Amino acid sequence: MIYGKGSTTELITTQDIQQLLARSFDELSLDNKRVLIIIPDATRTAPIPLLFRLLYAQLGKRVGRLDYLIALGTHQPMSEEAIEQLVGVSQAEMAEHYPNVQVFNHRWDKPDALQTIGVISAQEAHNLTEGILTEEVPVMLNRMIFDYDQLVICGPVFPHEVVGFSGGAKYLFPGIAGANIINFTHWLGARLTSMHTIGVKDTLVRRVIHRAAEFVPRPILCMSLVLKGEELHGLYIGSYKEAFSNAADLSGQLNIINIECPFKRVLSMPAKHYDDLWTAAKAMYKTEPAIADGGEVIIYAPHISEISYTHGKLIDVVGYHVQEYFLKQWERFKDVPGSILAHSTHVKGTGTYDAESKIERPRIQVTLATEIPEERCRLVDLGYMDYRKIDPREWQGREQEGILWVPNAGEMLYRADLKIASLP
Repeated sequence: MIYGKGSTTELITTQDIQQLLARSFDELSLDNKRVLIIIPDATRTAPIPLLFRLLYAQLGKRVGRLDYLIALGTHQPMSEEAIEQLVGVSQAEMAEHYPNVQVFNHRWDKPDALQTIGVISAQEAHNLTEGILTEEVPVMLNRMIFDYDQLVICGPVFPHEVVGFSGGAKYLFPGIAGANIINFTHWLGARLTSMHTIGVKDTLVRRVIHRAAEFVPRPILCMSLVLKGEELHGLYIGSYKEAFSNAADLSGQLNIINIECPFKRVLSMPAKHYDDLWTAAKAMYKTEPAIADGGEVIIYAPHISEISYTHGKLIDVVGYHVQEYFLKQWERFKDVPGSILAHSTHVKGTGTYDAESKIERPRIQVTLATEIPEERCRLVDLGYMDYRKIDPREWQGREQEGILWVPNAGEMLYRADLKIASLP
């Protein structure tokens, strides 16, 4: 059974949410049970403070525990102050008004925080990925799930470079998962390329994630949200497959902008909630399908000074390259974690690499206009531009010239038919 409401033109009201929560949770035997809500971090737009209050009103006095686990994947842990902003409640207010609630960071990098819940065999991996990857995958998840009787996924659905659309069971894998399944799914997504994945509902990566979710030994309810900007247009509550499917259909209508002619240059300005290139690179992923061959995307983000707070040192060594650069030198790169290689190829975009001449030919140019120094940009094989010499206002309203300006980039997907996309 799924309860939901969604529209491209009408918004979901607080009363709508209350009614959907009541109908969904009334059917579950949760009295005095322990419930764990899995939520996104601050890199996803979602009305988490509102949902935090409404979920407590619905369940707080009914259940024994109503805790929250932030689905960080490999993102850095959130500070106490950042968590307060995320849920809209201070620590003092939490203690006074929400006595049976705690909020936890997921830690993918701490072995004692994880537990293996199953294994995808090499043969099954081969079948699921249509032969692209053939390796055994231990499925590890945050061991906190064993302390609870009910899991609830609560997060938005947007076009996504690795899995097609975010949301649903993706809040488990990679959200609260260990490195093995994270690396496997991200490298699989990279092998398929973002260009052929983003904005597609049924992908090989989604199938792997759904298979991994079958190992989870606790019941799962999924709350899938659909937003356009800050406005909530859809909420679907049910199984992680069904809720996600409905939300992805609506997101496909709200979060994808199809254009007739690709652009020569794009000034893509990632939203301020992305604090390093690892997360802000969505400004590239969401515009890449709208950029003509030989074109350029400039990631304009003066607030960003780091490539990745978690993986920066390794990225400095590996750099940013097209997929063939790694595949044609596999002995050299085979031990690099799949998520690092995936991020590298997603940022660089599609292209070719000639192993004999050692010449790499990316389809487009990716240029950083950030606080990351020019020397480091060159070190990782990305272009550099001084953001102080860019006036974003000069980029606005120039679509007829083949120039696109994208403010608050990262969640809306721009897409053109690139089969015929090329610069004159």
